[in-house]
This record gives sequence, structure tokens and C-alpha cells, in this order.
Amino acid sequence: MTTVERVQTGVRLEKRTLKVLKALAAELELGLGDLIEGVVLHAFEGKAPFKPATLAKIKQLKSVYGLTLTAADSHKLEEK
Repeated sequence: MTTVERVQTGVRLEKRTLKVLKALAAELELGLGDLIEGVVLHAFEGKAPFKPATLAKIKQLKSVYGLTLTAADSHKLEEK
């Protein structure tokens, strides 16, 4: 196990995206920060962070919370 120092941060996320992330973290029995940290570390190495079963769960959660955004939308979002 690797010991790290974590810091509190104020990150703004799109509302539905956050709902899906929170629900997924609960489903995986992880904290939200742990989920985000894992996704980022996988992305830094060009690796997919989720197995097919988890991707299916994400698809279901996106439908429940009305999340229609895709990777193509990243860096193109505007605030209300």
C-alpha cells in the first residue's frame, strides 16, 4: 500500500454528472473522491477505468439522472 497526502478541494461539476458519480461510488462502495482519483489515475496511463459490467451500470445511472453528455461535449460546456 502507498501512503499519500490528500487535500480538500472545491471542484465544480455538471449537476447530473455529479449525481451519476455519487450513485456509482455508492454502488461500488467507494467514496466519491476515491472513485474520481481512480478514474484520473487510469486516464493518466491511457487505461479504461471500468469493466463492461460497470459501464452497463453507468449507462443505467445516466438514464436515471438524465445525463446525455458524452466525451464529445467535454471542454464545450457553458454555465447557465
